[in-house]
Amino acid sequence: MARAVAGRLNADHGDGRDPRLGCACGGEARLAGRRAKTFTTALGDLTLERAWYHCDGCGHGFSPRDRALGMADTVLSPAAARMVALAAARVSFAGSSDLMRDLAGVAVCAKTVERHAEALGRRIAADEARVVEPEPCDAPTLYLGLDGTGVPARKTEVEGRPGKQADGSARTREAKLAVVWSAERRDKQGHHVRDPGSATWNAAIETIATRDTDKELAPFARRILREAERRGFDTAQRRVILGDAAGWIWNFADEHAPDAIQIVDVWHAKQHVFDVAKAVYGPGSELGAQWGKARRDELDQGRVTDVIAALKSHAESCEEARRNVEYFSNNRHRMAYPTFRAMGLCVASGVVEGGCKNIVASRLKQGGMRWTVAGANAIIALRCAVESNRFDDFWERHASAMA
Repeated sequence: MARAVAGRLNADHGDGRDPRLGCACGGEARLAGRRAKTFTTALGDLTLERAWYHCDGCGHGFSPRDRALGMADTVLSPAAARMVALAAARVSFAGSSDLMRDLAGVAVCAKTVERHAEALGRRIAADEARVVEPEPCDAPTLYLGLDGTGVPARKTEVEGRPGKQADGSARTREAKLAVVWSAERRDKQGHHVRDPGSATWNAAIETIATRDTDKELAPFARRILREAERRGFDTAQRRVILGDAAGWIWNFADEHAPDAIQIVDVWHAKQHVFDVAKAVYGPGSELGAQWGKARRDELDQGRVTDVIAALKSHAESCEEARRNVEYFSNNRHRMAYPTFRAMGLCVASGVVEGGCKNIVASRLKQGGMRWTVAGANAIIALRCAVESNRFDDFWERHASAMA
């Protein structure tokens, strides 16, 4: 089939009809004969003899046929490029190469998958920053979840950065994630369940810190606001921001959504309690388990003051307890769990945790992977588009631009 298509196209020399064509640089390019190039398509390899134009002004050349077929500056046909992108969004570059060969009979090496997937991811990232189209949503309550997770990075990307290694160095860069969803449904136990198809994710390795001299918001703050605008978060009847106790989350909430309800994920709060129990009583201690359960029950009952009092009793002898006195004191208004539950609100950020694992970790934290920031951000953008069901809309815009 590929040979038949190539024969049909190669017999048509209409693409070299004009002796001169306009060049992207503004100059004129002259016809410089015909050149062969082999493309990878969904039908197999296809070698085309195309008219080639060369511009003496900028020194570059181009093929009108490549442009007409949507294959300028690439060796992949649009269909093959789409297949590569969808595979690379889900599995490693080597795994994507195997899938292309085993399922489609198309040979694309892992390096080609990497190059084209990252190039498309960069286009998706640019498209995300440019296209902010509100999406319909009639849910009375919208949740905005914020979190971060480490991405294993190359040495050049972490050099000189503080981290959690024993020597104080870093091995990862933090990818921050924003997710918007609704949860009007309940499971059999009465717990809130994310409404099907309601979650959209947006993530990147970007800073959210802003200096006093900065004239615009930090990149990740702008990213959160774009996602909120798309989902109609600002106009929802009730707005809830869920996260752990990271300072950047609540600084953003206070500045950009001061009337939103702020909730510290209940499981993060309970994990802090058990971290103290382990530090005070030792790992696996029955007494520590009982102490931790008592504090957990107090949290569920909204008795944060009692939790703080219990922590203070160990603060002088345990650094972990001392730190958590501050943690619970600073966030007690975000831990009114009985009140939040009575309002019919989620108090757990499983959707956010799931995003960190499914959007970032499952793809970018596999064994042996080390990323540049640019490469990681490209694949993260690709994954967010696919998992948020926005890839098809992007592809339509992309295909139109390539035509």
